Amino acid sequence: MPREANRSRYRDAGEQAPQLLDLVGDEYTREVLCAIAEQPRSATEVAAATSVSKPTAFRRLDRLEEFGLVEGVTVIDPEHGHHHERFRATFRGAVVEFGSEGFSVVLETDPE
Repeated sequence: MPREANRSRYRDAGEQAPQLLDLVGDEYTREVLCAIAEQPRSATEVAAATSVSKPTAFRRLDRLEEFGLVEGVTVIDPEHGHHHERFRATFRGAVVEFGSEGFSVVLETDPE
């Protein structure tokens, strides 16, 4: 799984590992992640590209952003002046390791 050192970094999920596994274990969360892994999208675009409702897309994107798995950027429509947030995936994969003291999750993320 390791990639070139200048193209990714690794982060231990630490005490958040159980919550992180619960989050990505959710079917709707995985759909949202797959949609934004293809290309950056707004929550409305995520809902249109998946089977999730717009409120569900917003909730999952908020949770994913809390864990640092996605990043939102405000985009302004120069023609109409409206703005919205567009999200992109910031992680490439995860490794779950099990041992005598429990488990850990290490995330492979995009460089900042």
